[in-house]
Amino acid sequence: MLGRTAPQSRVRKDGVRITNDSTRSIQIVQSIGATPSKRRYTWIVTAAMLALVMLLGACSPASQSAADAQQGKHVHFLYNFSTRSLDPHTDSSYVPLRAGITETLVRLDEDKLSVEPWLAKSWEGDDGEHWTIHLRDDITFQNGKPLTGAAVKASLERVLKENTGVQNALKIKTIEADGQTLHITTTEPFPEFVSELVNPNTSIIDVSETDIVNKPVGTGPFALSSFTPGSRLELKRYDGYWDGASPLDGVTFSFNEDANARSLALKSGQVDVVYRPEIESLASLDAQDGIRVDATSTFRVHQMTMNMQRLALQDVNVRKAVDALIDRKEIVDSILLGYGEPATGPFLPSLPFAPVYEQQTGGADVAKQYLQKAGYTLVNGTMQKDGQPLKLTLLTYSARADLPLIAQVFQSDAGRIGIAVEIRQIDTPEEYMAANRDWDLATYSNLTAPRGDAGYYLNATYHPKGALNFSGVHDDQLTAIIDKLNRTVESKQRSVLAKQAADYVHDNVINAFVLFPSTIVAYNENKVKNWVTTRSEYYMITNKLDVM
Repeated sequence: MLGRTAPQSRVRKDGVRITNDSTRSIQIVQSIGATPSKRRYTWIVTAAMLALVMLLGACSPASQSAADAQQGKHVHFLYNFSTRSLDPHTDSSYVPLRAGITETLVRLDEDKLSVEPWLAKSWEGDDGEHWTIHLRDDITFQNGKPLTGAAVKASLERVLKENTGVQNALKIKTIEADGQTLHITTTEPFPEFVSELVNPNTSIIDVSETDIVNKPVGTGPFALSSFTPGSRLELKRYDGYWDGASPLDGVTFSFNEDANARSLALKSGQVDVVYRPEIESLASLDAQDGIRVDATSTFRVHQMTMNMQRLALQDVNVRKAVDALIDRKEIVDSILLGYGEPATGPFLPSLPFAPVYEQQTGGADVAKQYLQKAGYTLVNGTMQKDGQPLKLTLLTYSARADLPLIAQVFQSDAGRIGIAVEIRQIDTPEEYMAANRDWDLATYSNLTAPRGDAGYYLNATYHPKGALNFSGVHDDQLTAIIDKLNRTVESKQRSVLAKQAADYVHDNVINAFVLFPSTIVAYNENKVKNWVTTRSEYYMITNKLDVM
């Protein structure tokens, strides 16, 4: 059985040991000597016993995957985020779309950074408020029912009811269906309305089905055969797929949040494709005959999310101190082993709406200067203000193996200037951060331009109604810029406004941006054919995927 593996560790250039672990709780004890050169860091990792670990392989013939006994052409894909619900309208892991069960009205052309037709064949909306969407005529759901305007209307109305974030993003006032045509009116002029329909949570499903959580019925190339929450999906080819049936008979889409276990599963031949294998294993994977490692830049940023509702972080100088403590180049080199690049803003510099900033001077001395401006002093090794020590609670999660390591590095560097950082491991960051305000910082990974436009990230992360506004920021000046962006059609002017918003976030250090990670996929190149590692991270199991 493949479950969780022993913690992996490495030593930074300055002698600090960082430990990669996928457990539910981390307790870190520091032993600090009289001088920085004598500081010793001991990482003690304790884990709650799990009744069931993530099942990938089998312990015995009786528990073999259905795919192991399956005849025909089959691919086993191993993903890093698990889910216990396949409701495409609420699942934050976007598994139904990634697994090829569901599709959206439009999709992203990742080369042109533009929106292209998918279930919709065309659309018009010159005033940005009244939209007409024309559906393809030849599409059926996996239960054989036709995709009609009425079915799409029902699906969109359901997501608006079930997902407040999508409701705020789409700004839909009314939907009317007339045959294969939809007439949609937004609450205000919103030129980027169609690009928001790229969102996997807007997937079109047959809402008349009775068990959407466990067996959604979409229009994609693969229908769901079975679902074991938190473990795996078994998928079978949908022969009636409108864009040409898959050459595969089936796919197993399974989960394991332990990066080392994912790598071992590929090495042992238990799986065929692994999403985000362990960084340290890449050299050995690449050296193994028949395994190919793909890496591509994406629209993702690792950031240090700051809870603006916490008293200490309401002072911009404290936020600047946090930012100064992040050694971005060291993190890229030591944790990602070069598979990424340092970030000074949310958007990749290659994007047309991305501001370019010079790398600012950071480090402990700079951080102490900012803290001094905020009224803090270092007394007997403790950073304090008015007799109260500066203590920060830092959230992290193991599904992205590099985030706990970033948290540990930050904790170590903050400790050197007398800031006590408690690391708290959580399972589902979006749910926890939305429901709890008992934290100060969080290592979080965010897609910033998955629709090929800056509007998604800025609205979701910094608008008061944003679904990912975990910082709790409510800044009238920033909101005004975003609202103006939402009303603007012309692309050059949109880029200007996007840069203004990003500049405002940067200057006020509303969040700190750490790095742009590469998306890495490893697969059996002697078996898997036509795998594509996408920048958006949306389109994974497609009707083009095949085996040799």
